[in-house]
Amino acid sequence: MGEEYGEGIGERIRQARRTLGMTQQKFAASVGIGQGFLSNIEGGRKLPSKTLLIALIQTHRLDPDWLIGGAGMAAEGERAAPGAAPSEGATTVKAPLLARVPEELPRGGLPAQQYVAVPNLPEGCYAMICHGNFMAPTLRDGDLVILRPDGEKKSGDVVLVNNLWGEPILRRYRIKDEEVYLTADNPAYAPFHPDDKTRIIGVVVDVWRRIPM
Repeated sequence: MGEEYGEGIGERIRQARRTLGMTQQKFAASVGIGQGFLSNIEGGRKLPSKTLLIALIQTHRLDPDWLIGGAGMAAEGERAAPGAAPSEGATTVKAPLLARVPEELPRGGLPAQQYVAVPNLPEGCYAMICHGNFMAPTLRDGDLVILRPDGEKKSGDVVLVNNLWGEPILRRYRIKDEEVYLTADNPAYAPFHPDDKTRIIGVVVDVWRRIPM
């Protein structure tokens, strides 16, 4: 299987799919791959790419340590599966769903016409719908993105920023050779250096995706 992944990653992907009660066809479609390719991965004939692993972890709330190395538990202990009821002891918090992203997100909250209830969410977060394919496959058009305003960011985090033209966009925050870059996960879009007019509004802390049934 190679040194990059623990032994049996295909079998763990199969186990995750069966636990979710999904057919190969639906599970493959949920992360944008073909059923035949998924079958080859589950059978140990192919290895998943890093991009596919990220999509699996984000879409189905899988524990990265379990999926990649076989350690820990399949489902992340602090997250519920999309569409599932919160487990006992989970704290459900309502986050304002932003129809329009303001210039800043105050910690005290903003009035909103809609709210989304998310388990195990820190107070003061906001929700928005991702538009476009800039962050695909990690984030897809229509995904529900949960943001923490003015949160501490580190290299590799996905952040919401106001760009040069004042538009709110999602990008990955990168630091390389002490220089800051904002990059799209979709390689079709070029990275750029933030300037004086680029301001980080919030940090993405969770993503929820509706799976077609």
